[in-house]
Amino acid sequence: MIEIIEAAALATVQDLGRVGALNLGVGLAGVMDPMALSAGNILLGNEEGAAAIEIPLFPFTVRFRQSIDFTVTGADCAPSLDGRPVQPWFACRAEAGTTLTLSVPAAAAWPAARAYLCVAGGVDVPLVLGSRSTQLRGSFGGHLGRPLRNGDVVPTGVAKGTASGIGLVPPSLDIPVSVDGVPAVRVLPAAEYEAFTPEAHQRLWSCAWRITPQSDRYGFRLGGDELIPTAPLELRSHGIVPGVIQVPHGGQPIIQMRDAQPSGGYPKIGVVIEADLWRLGQAPIGSRIRFLRCTWDEALDAGAANRRWLEKARRTVSILADRRTV
Repeated sequence: MIEIIEAAALATVQDLGRVGALNLGVGLAGVMDPMALSAGNILLGNEEGAAAIEIPLFPFTVRFRQSIDFTVTGADCAPSLDGRPVQPWFACRAEAGTTLTLSVPAAAAWPAARAYLCVAGGVDVPLVLGSRSTQLRGSFGGHLGRPLRNGDVVPTGVAKGTASGIGLVPPSLDIPVSVDGVPAVRVLPAAEYEAFTPEAHQRLWSCAWRITPQSDRYGFRLGGDELIPTAPLELRSHGIVPGVIQVPHGGQPIIQMRDAQPSGGYPKIGVVIEADLWRLGQAPIGSRIRFLRCTWDEALDAGAANRRWLEKARRTVSILADRRTV
């Protein structure tokens, strides 16, 4: 059991998402940074999609009601256990009654906004439509269908064994992507790309776009030069997925994120490739990102690079765990 002592807004239980329900009008939900979730679960010997707590705002404090292994991945938020610093991206042991505190993430060359508290056995809330993720718009899944509050007690699953003492290098350091020193995500041109002016195309690829305060798990609203179509566009509402870059009438793009609704009618100028959505999900409010145009084959290669990183993580954890038992 995990008792929530201090929860800033919008900390939620999430797993890899509610796949297969878009045709029912139910969005994906799930973690904004699936690489961080998978890595945390690998470190603890969990199934890679086991649910964890996603923390976007700080401070955040929990008390462990039982002895348990845990890890904090994602943003480096200076975790401390009863006031003693512990390493992020490192499997640690917490004894019953100890308190874990996560602070505001430190400034870094590759800043990150969200931390993930993963525990051995995973967070054990009920499955809803095949997922334990919190769907905020529909108020279901996760813990009572809502963000965590002070005093909540969240159940944990059965651990498969001890895992403390093993760590990983974050993928943002191992496989970074940037343009002119600015964190970047790779983008494919989308269906209405050719309906925008050459000036809009040039701005899309050459500008650093600011993540505005009007951004959340539903969508990232960007600030920058306007993207203008060659003629006014009116489209019927149609299916969309996370990563789609829509351009409303004001010309400031919106990137659909994990809690995006399954349909929309704004023209689509591009789509952030699935392999880079975790990078985008870690972009802090107020930070800037660049768009890097890529091809379909390059998008597939990026996905393969993520899988190689995860496979390397599995091998590393397996080797280190074997050495500890010798």
